Amino acid sequence: MKTKIFKGLIIISILFFIGINMFHQQTREIFKDSVCTFLNFGNTHNEIINKGSEDKKMIALTFDDGPHPRFTPKILDLLKEYDAKATFFVIGKHVEAYPEVLKIVAKEGHEIGNHTFSHIDTKQTSSIKVEEELKKTQEIIFNTTGIKSKVFRPPFGFYNSQIIDIAHKYDCKIVLWSPHQDAKDWNYPGVDNIVHQVLSKVQNGDIILLHDYVEKDCQSIEALKTILPELKSRGYKFVTISELIKNL
Repeated sequence: MKTKIFKGLIIISILFFIGINMFHQQTREIFKDSVCTFLNFGNTHNEIINKGSEDKKMIALTFDDGPHPRFTPKILDLLKEYDAKATFFVIGKHVEAYPEVLKIVAKEGHEIGNHTFSHIDTKQTSSIKVEEELKKTQEIIFNTTGIKSKVFRPPFGFYNSQIIDIAHKYDCKIVLWSPHQDAKDWNYPGVDNIVHQVLSKVQNGDIILLHDYVEKDCQSIEALKTILPELKSRGYKFVTISELIKNL
């Protein structure tokens, strides 16, 4: 009798562990699928860009939140001095306030990107509102410069499937930045820190994140006086986002 009970317990234990293992395997597969969906959904339209080709010594300087009536022109002068092109991700309400500045950006051959109308937090905003902000800014950019923006940078770099679909609807690629190229210049880290962040980690195809609209002093202006000649001496070419990703 005891032997039968013992055998029965063994069988029950084996079945229990088989069941647990199957449950864990299913859980892992579900989790794996979820992670893959999260990581790969952004590639549906090949629109999530944070780097160009590593085969060419090209770099894309990008400036967020402008245009600014005082800082943007100073940055433009430096870019012209070093024969550098850049991409400016503009805020719609700032374009409305300073349209002449954006006209100069366009005239000097720089790319203009969409950064929403009021720098909304896309993570906390309905898809209807996100589309409204993107569309409004597209119209403002076009009405100001005659250019249809082809790149969109969501504020704070957040995107999901809805935002991807909205960007695709307006024929825009979502452009972020290379993870090692965020100098957080908006937080006033100091000119030397901005310079070190960019130069010490630079790689072919980098998309560098800077800002031309800040509340206080724009430290990136002074930083560019070192960054531009140094990178040029290393053989890098400064291009727009569209040129950087042309052959991806």
